[in-house]
Amino acid sequence: MFDFRFAATVSLVALACSYPADLAAQGDSADAVVDAYAAPADGTILVTGRRAYRGDFDPLETPAADQVIGEDLLRDANALDLSQALDLSASVARQNNFGGLWNAFSVRGFQGDINLPSGFLVNGFNAGRGFGGPRDMSGIEAVEVLKGPRSALYGRGEPGGTVNLITKRPQFDTSGYVQFQGGSFDFYRGNIDLQTTVGDTVGIRIAGFYEDAGSFRQTVETERFGIYPSITARLDEGTSVTYELEYTEQDIPFDRGVVFAPGFGFSPRRTYTGEPSDGPIETKVLGHQFELQHQFSSDWSILAGIGFRETSLTGNATENNFGGRQTYFIDGQTISRFFRFRDFESEYFVVRAELAGQFDTGALRHKLIIGADYDRFDNDQLILRFRSGSIGGRDIADLDPAEFLLIDAFDPIYGQYPTPQPGPNTDRNEVLEGIGIYLQDQIEITDRLQIRIGGRYDDFEQELTNLRATPASITLTNDDRFSPQVGAVYQVDDGFSLYASYGEGFRQQTGSDFQGNQFAPNITESFEIGMKADLGAYFDNLLGFVTLTAFEVKQSNILVNDDRPEATAAGFFSIDAGEARSRGIEFDASLAFASGFNAFLSYAYTDAEFTISNPDADFGALIEAGDPLINSPDHQLSLLVSQDFSVADRPVSIGGRMLHVGERLGFTGFDFVLPAYTIFGLFGEVEIAEGFVIRGDIENLFDETYYTNSYADVWVQPGAPTTARISARFAF
Repeated sequence: MFDFRFAATVSLVALACSYPADLAAQGDSADAVVDAYAAPADGTILVTGRRAYRGDFDPLETPAADQVIGEDLLRDANALDLSQALDLSASVARQNNFGGLWNAFSVRGFQGDINLPSGFLVNGFNAGRGFGGPRDMSGIEAVEVLKGPRSALYGRGEPGGTVNLITKRPQFDTSGYVQFQGGSFDFYRGNIDLQTTVGDTVGIRIAGFYEDAGSFRQTVETERFGIYPSITARLDEGTSVTYELEYTEQDIPFDRGVVFAPGFGFSPRRTYTGEPSDGPIETKVLGHQFELQHQFSSDWSILAGIGFRETSLTGNATENNFGGRQTYFIDGQTISRFFRFRDFESEYFVVRAELAGQFDTGALRHKLIIGADYDRFDNDQLILRFRSGSIGGRDIADLDPAEFLLIDAFDPIYGQYPTPQPGPNTDRNEVLEGIGIYLQDQIEITDRLQIRIGGRYDDFEQELTNLRATPASITLTNDDRFSPQVGAVYQVDDGFSLYASYGEGFRQQTGSDFQGNQFAPNITESFEIGMKADLGAYFDNLLGFVTLTAFEVKQSNILVNDDRPEATAAGFFSIDAGEARSRGIEFDASLAFASGFNAFLSYAYTDAEFTISNPDADFGALIEAGDPLINSPDHQLSLLVSQDFSVADRPVSIGGRMLHVGERLGFTGFDFVLPAYTIFGLFGEVEIAEGFVIRGDIENLFDETYYTNSYADVWVQPGAPTTARISARFAF
């Protein structure tokens, strides 16, 4: 598959009080890393990273409860991909991941388009769009969870919040590490992260990984490769330019998971219900980012960038059938399936520029951000499908096994049938294009009170081409939207602040109604209040940061089934008429004691439900007011603790992890519920020689049977049983 083979590595290193470094960066500072060791005695924070298109603010003066999950915490959580990283934030829940082919998540109960990957940012640029496969954590320095709608700065985005990835860039030194990992189910992985300089003005860095892994799922094998080089040039004392490349290839079998039927339960988690002869789905991504930073003075700077990203997803898949076509509902043993071929491609282009500065008007101090951007997303989707008719009351023995692609859930025999010849299903091209301007002003009213006001105007259009029509039909629509934000922060003392904020967001929706009209944007309104505490301001032997937040988010224009007679006469169409709301409480804490004990905790109570009744957009099942949103647990808790110490003068770290996810709805409009689960993990490492670290990890310590997410009762993703990994890392 791949043109290169890497056997070197990103690893796991001693915690050494890293958690407060991660948490101290919380808020709108957008800095990649905050080094807790470098914090001066007066409690100020020294920043070694960079901002990402939203200004520089101390966490205590930010009217939001954002989280920053730094590199050390990612390593200690053994998070290798974005989904595992986001498990650390209780505000984020896993959603349908398209058979393992992309990242899908909700923030505060709300997800985006269930038929597309969840949108996320990379260095402030939209990068989740497209079909490049699950995002690996190689080359990532930090993951920011920006809660609440962010359209006032970033434009179109996910309704409950935004995830921003901060990439690794040159730090103008010569250092690096290589690592190899091996583990259960034939897991092998190597990572590198190397950097050096050319003179005093050019820094070069390259991160990358290669992974070849089996699975607890029969016959499932994946192969993944990524390389992420970057170069930064300092043109003069106040000017720098950075170029980054993202290249990833992945071969991943399409895996819809297990099937559930009342009276029979879940099908075996080990049984892969696809066909190995289908081969893997091949995904590729090639991305470029170019960024210019210039400091006009100590008060004013400009940040401008261009991003371009191409992705593709191609391959065959045999998938579990639905409803009246599913035989497992009859005998609890035989699973019926259908077949699809997919060929997806996308191109995404964005240009963005922002001016940031501070000035005084009389007794008032202003921190101003003003910017503009343009983006274009071109999305091609071709799907061919072979699917049986309904069972229609027939006995399973009377069905044609080759038509229903039957397989025994407990004793699967693969390759029984020839590859089906699929027919047309979807063939379309969609282009989303938009331009926006935004402004934010945070005003220091007194030395304790600050207010934030801002807004963004977007003008966007959609061109949808149906290539199945003869001749091809083209629908062109456009719209505009203003997204305001307001907030206030009151800093009680040097270590404690109170805040409140209100914001609106929107997300452009793909597709059109039965008359060919573009759907109205999905609209989000959010209000939250909270408190923040920097514990280092009060304790000599403790570093840490704590936030407590209460929020309410309302969403409108959710797509539901259009059951009006004129719409049903034309077929099965959607309409933007759904509404929902989410409210809850979040608590996040990060602590590091002088004794070497560290703790990271994230808890969220989220009550997310539909507020009006409508038929579901996918199957027409009735959604009643008060029904919960899919895959959104009421309670979620993530906890990680560790202890650092020395043995024979060698650094040692041991620790444990826990993730609890509450009961949640698994099929919109139906009564299928995924059970709650709690899983534990252990880790330990020792630096046996200077720069050489050996580490071990155990996941799902008590071999809990659990299910992470679902789209329906026939597409349920099972969690892995107990797994163990060992790694060796050399750093210099």
